[in-house]
Amino acid sequence: MSAAERILISLADLNALAVRALVAARTSPANARAVAAALVAAEADGIPSHGLSRLPAYADQAISGKVDGLAVPEAAFSAPAVLRVDAKAGFAYPALALGLDKGVPRTRETGMLAIAIRGSHHFGVAGHVAERAANQGLIALVLGNTPAAMAAWGGRRPLFGTNPLAFACPRAAAPPLVVDLALSKVARGKIMIKAGADESIPEGWALDRDGRPTSDAKAALLGSLLPIGDAKGSALALMVEVLAGALVGANFGFEASSFFVADGPPPRVGQLLILFDPACFSGESFAVRLEMLLSAMAEEAGVRIPGARRFEVRARAERQGITLPAALHRDLVNRAEAVL
Repeated sequence: MSAAERILISLADLNALAVRALVAARTSPANARAVAAALVAAEADGIPSHGLSRLPAYADQAISGKVDGLAVPEAAFSAPAVLRVDAKAGFAYPALALGLDKGVPRTRETGMLAIAIRGSHHFGVAGHVAERAANQGLIALVLGNTPAAMAAWGGRRPLFGTNPLAFACPRAAAPPLVVDLALSKVARGKIMIKAGADESIPEGWALDRDGRPTSDAKAALLGSLLPIGDAKGSALALMVEVLAGALVGANFGFEASSFFVADGPPPRVGQLLILFDPACFSGESFAVRLEMLLSAMAEEAGVRIPGARRFEVRARAERQGITLPAALHRDLVNRAEAVL
């Protein structure tokens, strides 16, 4: 795509545009701000598959009622260290924010806390959720299930979602350590972008509907994605279905409707956040031991600390803004002006 087909825009202007487009699509201002912030953050970190390319689908689903843009999530402690959050078939981001707002202070009292979110939707970049907890001095493990896109190992029918998981922990004098990955070899959103651009995908990412390896992005969307680590990745995806589906009371991936189309019932997937207060486990020694480990890694030529590139890309985007495809920018402007 040539430079002429892209628009340079600041993060602040992009955020304001996204909020207006969502409010025009039957979404409350508070929810629109939470969703827009998450999508813009993904763009800033160089993750466009989870950025503004998602907004048209989000907006169409809010208009159709597949996601309730006016929903107000509810949270209640079911045990001293278990917080249950009902997203009320709304966007995931307000439910995640509510869970962390209530859960972080309780974690300082209990040492550990589980936040179980049900009735939810696409939760974007899992690492951002974990990073928010780490910025408040906690260690976080975040996982969520998604609509079926990946077959169980040896099968053909999509059964599990890409089921992302993330980990983050605070550092004394640096941004948090963040590990963030989907359990498929590639996020489904990346294949969606390739399919929309009529581009091929590397062989090894996906199978077609007959279970054969394919480099055709559209055929991949009709088939199934391949897991990282083959059978091991499939087993991890199963684990996420149990923890983010069965345990929290959410739909399994094969029960959930697509995040990408406006028709169908709410997906009602789940997320599970597990928070740890390192001070309750090892006192002040955690920070020292962590830096010892990361220093040992950094001494090896060619080794990069996970998440480091993301912070570099973010800093550049904050200074310079980002570029969006011109067609997507026009779509967002039209939606913001309620030209639907």
